[in-house]
Amino acid sequence: MKTAVITGAAKGIGAAIAISFAKAGFRVVINYNKSQERAAALCKILNDTYPTEAVCIQADVSTPQGAKKLISESLSAFGDIDVLVNNAGIAQQKLFTDITDEDWNNMISTNLSSVFYVCREAVPFMVSRKQGSIVNISSIWGETGGSCEVHYSAAKAGIMGLTKALAKELAPSNITVNCVCPGVIRTDMLSSFSEEDLAALAEETPVMRLGTPKDVADAVLFLGTNSGFVTGQTLGVNGGLYV
Repeated sequence: MKTAVITGAAKGIGAAIAISFAKAGFRVVINYNKSQERAAALCKILNDTYPTEAVCIQADVSTPQGAKKLISESLSAFGDIDVLVNNAGIAQQKLFTDITDEDWNNMISTNLSSVFYVCREAVPFMVSRKQGSIVNISSIWGETGGSCEVHYSAAKAGIMGLTKALAKELAPSNITVNCVCPGVIRTDMLSSFSEEDLAALAEETPVMRLGTPKDVADAVLFLGTNSGFVTGQTLGVNGGLYV
């Protein structure tokens, strides 16, 4: 049985990704930082419902120590890491002139540095086995830039650059590295939006609806289990909002 490690997997897109891999027969590591109850609840659902084994691992992957803890405990639990999904992230809307040093550093460390830290811990193991798949979660705003989200957009754009460079470096070791860029997805990150705002966003989307976490999870599962000839790619899951 193969193993998938998913950062930020207690809720939203991360939880949907965990469910998707569990359904596909993967053992699943649910990483969380603060959402212990939600992570534990999801872990129980996976173990009770699907042909899988799931564990929860608390680790703040925005730090090198947290990333090391996650990968070390994942290997202790299951012995293997076949798929790594870097999903952990935060969002914040602020005028550029209102973004503080703390805002900037928190955004970059959580959304971008975490990808670097976790990959740095997992890649040597994958290289030693000459196999593996890494899927990084970016955003449509990393592709197009989002007004009042300069720090978020910068971090997400950085993920795309990291993905392309790492894909070239790891391809000879039979490791794929790809990126998914969700559009407007119904998660807790949209909790500050009114129903009128959400309806307007849906109208602006060519498929005339907002995305769901499952839409993103389906794309991640494909990239995490592809034959190995798809690497260094950015897959938009945005309903045609950006093409």
